[in-house]
Amino acid sequence: MLDDLTEKLEKALKKITGQGKLTETNIADTLRDIRRVLLDADVNYKVAKQFIEDVKVKALGKEVLSSVTPGQLITKIIYDELNVLLGSKGAELSLNASGLTVIMLIGLQGCGKTTFSAKLAKYLRNKKQNVLLVAADVYRPAAITQLKILGSQIDVPVFSIEGSQDPVKIASESLDYAKANGLNTVIIDTAGRLHIDENMMTEAAQIKAKVNPTETLFVVDSMTGQDAVNSAKAFHEKVEFDGVVLTKLDGDSRGGCVLSIRAVVDRPVKFVSMGEKLDSIEIFYPDRMASRILGMGDVVSLVEKAQAQFDEKEAEDLEKKFRDNKFDFNDFLKQIKMIKKMGSLKSLIGMIPGAGSALKNADVDDAQLVRVESIIQSMTKHERSSPKVLNGSRRKRIARGSGNSIQDVNRLIKQFEQMQQMMKMLNKNAGKLSLPGMKNIRFN
Repeated sequence: MLDDLTEKLEKALKKITGQGKLTETNIADTLRDIRRVLLDADVNYKVAKQFIEDVKVKALGKEVLSSVTPGQLITKIIYDELNVLLGSKGAELSLNASGLTVIMLIGLQGCGKTTFSAKLAKYLRNKKQNVLLVAADVYRPAAITQLKILGSQIDVPVFSIEGSQDPVKIASESLDYAKANGLNTVIIDTAGRLHIDENMMTEAAQIKAKVNPTETLFVVDSMTGQDAVNSAKAFHEKVEFDGVVLTKLDGDSRGGCVLSIRAVVDRPVKFVSMGEKLDSIEIFYPDRMASRILGMGDVVSLVEKAQAQFDEKEAEDLEKKFRDNKFDFNDFLKQIKMIKKMGSLKSLIGMIPGAGSALKNADVDDAQLVRVESIIQSMTKHERSSPKVLNGSRRKRIARGSGNSIQDVNRLIKQFEQMQQMMKMLNKNAGKLSLPGMKNIRFN
C-alpha cells in the first residue's frame, strides 16, 4: 500500500537528514524534491502546491532544538501537514440511535461498491446492528446475484424485487421491508456506469430524494488516481455525499487519490477497503495514514487487528503454556490462523515502524503460512502435542501428506525448536513478553 510514495518520500528526506541546520536553501531543495514526488504520485496540482507552501511556511519559522535534527524536524512538519491534508481526525459513520439508519453507496461501475456493501454490512453487524442489503443495481449483469451470494456468506438478508427495473422503487420498498422485519440498518448498493453520465446522476439523485439517507458514501477505486478525484468532484456536484470510501488501497502504490480527494471535495474519507476478504475494511484515521505514508508504521491499527481476533480465555491458556514451556504445534496452528484473519503478511509488516522499508525486497508470501498450516495439519494429534517424537520416517510421511518437501518439514521443526529455546531463555532470565491483547507476562 502506497509503497512507491513512501519510498520516494524517504529518499527526498534523506538529503536533509545529514544537514547541521535548517536553511532556506536546504529547505527549498527538499521541498522541490517532495513536490516532484507528489506530482509523480498523481496528486492534484493545486493540492500539491498548497501542501508544499504550508510546509515551507512552517519549516522556515522553526528553530532546530539541540535534541532534534533538521531531518527529524522537517519530517515532523510534513507528518503534521499530511495529517491536516487527510482530515486531521477520523470521521465516524452516522448511525441513528433510534429508528432506521439508511446508508446509500454511489460510485462508478467497477469501483467495488457491491463488495464494499457486504464488507460494511459485516462490520456493522459486528457492532450489533441488524442489517439489510439492498440490490438496487438493476443494470449490471449478475449484480443482484453477486450481492445475494455475499449476503449469504455473512448471513445478512438481501432485498430485491424480481424483474423490477426501477431502482427508486426497490430502494423505497426496502425501507418498509426493513421496518417490518425488525432491521435497523439499510445499505443500498446503487448502479454505476463505466463513465459519468447524466442518467446515472439523475437516478442516484432520485433515490437519495426518495429514501433520505442518513449517510451517502462515494465509493472510489483508489488506483485510478486523478480520475478518481475528478469523478468524486462530479458526483458531489450532482449528488452531494457525506463521505468517501477508498477501495483497492492494497493495490495503490502511488497515493495520488488518497492525498487529493478530501482537499478537492471537502468531504472526509471514512473507510478504506483492501483485498477481497469481507473483513478487510478499516476506519480511516488521517494520523495513522500519514504515519504509514512516511514509513513510520501504524502500531495502533496492528494492535487493534490483533485484539479483534484475540480470545481472552485462549490468552490465559497461552500465558500458562508460555510459563510452563508447553507451547506445542496445536498452539502454533492457532496463532497462524489468528494471523491469517488479521490480513496479509505484507500489510501487517507495513504497520511495524521501519519494517516496511527494511523488508521491502523480502520474499513475504502468504502462501508460506498456508504451507506451514498444511504441514502441521498433516501431523497426528500425538505429534502436534509431542514434537520430540518427529523422527525421520514421521517427517517423510508428513511431507508426503502435506504436499511439501522433507526440507520444508525439517525447516519448520527447526524453527519451532528455536522458538522453544527462546522461551526457555525468557523463563531463565525472568524476562517479559507482551502480546497484543494480553497483559505483560513475567516469567519466574
